[in-house]
Amino acid sequence: MHESCGVFGIYAPGINVAQTTFFALFALQHRGQESAGIAVSDGNGIKLHTRMGLVSQAFTETDLALLQGYVGIGHNRYSTTGSSKPMNAQPIIAKSEGLSIALAHNGNIINARLLRDELQQRGYQFNTSSDSEVIGNLILASSGQNWQEKIEHATHRLQGAYSLVILAEDKLIGVRDPFGVRPLCLGTIDGGWCIASESCALDHIGAQFTKEVDPGETLVIDSQGVHSFRQESDRKALCIFEYIYFARPDSIIQGKLLYPAREAMGRILSEEYPVEADFVMGVPDSATAAGIGYSHASGIPYCECLLKNRYVGRTFIEPEQRIRELGVQLKFNPLSRIIAGKRLVVVDDSIVRGTTTPRVVGLLRKAGATEVHLRICAPPIRHPCFFGVDMATKWELIAARKTIPEIREHLGADSLGYLSVDGLIRAVGLPRDMFCLACFTGEYPIPVQIEMDKLALEALPQEDLIGADH
Repeated sequence: MHESCGVFGIYAPGINVAQTTFFALFALQHRGQESAGIAVSDGNGIKLHTRMGLVSQAFTETDLALLQGYVGIGHNRYSTTGSSKPMNAQPIIAKSEGLSIALAHNGNIINARLLRDELQQRGYQFNTSSDSEVIGNLILASSGQNWQEKIEHATHRLQGAYSLVILAEDKLIGVRDPFGVRPLCLGTIDGGWCIASESCALDHIGAQFTKEVDPGETLVIDSQGVHSFRQESDRKALCIFEYIYFARPDSIIQGKLLYPAREAMGRILSEEYPVEADFVMGVPDSATAAGIGYSHASGIPYCECLLKNRYVGRTFIEPEQRIRELGVQLKFNPLSRIIAGKRLVVVDDSIVRGTTTPRVVGLLRKAGATEVHLRICAPPIRHPCFFGVDMATKWELIAARKTIPEIREHLGADSLGYLSVDGLIRAVGLPRDMFCLACFTGEYPIPVQIEMDKLALEALPQEDLIGADH
């Protein structure tokens, strides 16, 4: 399972905004590894650099030196609408009638195809197959005397999830959808301002956390300071997976530090599914805190039974078939001399398709584990996500097709326990009605009538998609 993107924006005259954005994107690398980009402005035009790969691969010092300005935005991408191609790297630039903006987006617009068709009929051109370009052109096409009014009109047309940073002339704009599906926060830095997907990015650049951007809030930042405008909504729907998996454990969302929330998930898993064992381990790195929580609550010693190679997947070199068949063994290496003859409780964040977990179980058994008891922080995922998580279609979700005993057998585990929805809410420590739990319950915050394919905007005549080299 993958999150869609990380976004960052900064308004700070006197600071090297391109370099600061680069390091902020480094802190948000976990949110997207397909491409990275930075756009800056000095008030007289927008300069843009995007490239495929990780942040460290996408920029050189020369690239950053060419991005001069006092306001900038950055983006790490994991594709949810539009394939992983250079033309879909963000930020994107949209232009119309003398106006231009750069935009970076985290989320997913479920009515993007309808809006795109409408905008094309009005003469707007598209260079990508991303829903983010639909948002940019919709803002330019909307009526209004200023950016606030244009964005207000545009957001009333958007259905889905969107946390945005926008570079418009000499302004930085942050927008969060009325449901607050994706996180966004505001900070201060040396007399300037910055907006980020997660507070960990602020920590990395020496900025001070100010507040979370509220659901439905638009922030316009210019030489006069921060101006806030709100679009009210009766329903809040923060994605619960930010707490389970997506966000870094050192980030703060809704006033909660994520690390203790994940520890509590493990603790409650121990209450709901106790078992006798010799060691507890968390599948690194996302389930480490939950594994420690299970260990503390159960009294079973914690052990790092798997070591993770954190550089796997960070190369463009395609492995030959013999190496590729090693699969999960490339990513994890078991401590065989510790595991052999032992009963293990293995805590993991989630099971989606059920393709990776059997390999982990097999790896542990091959290393000599006599029993493997799986404990999962996310309840069974039975419904797909339409709001910015590249999860799976319904027929690919193993919990939508199999019973829990059947899943246990498929995974090759001795026992299997999923954290209950009530247990998950108790671990997070916030009201249930603040969250989107649709992947567990099927109750979506807005009606979803059509399951839009990830590549829906690519199923267009070739002449409609003009490759843009930024």
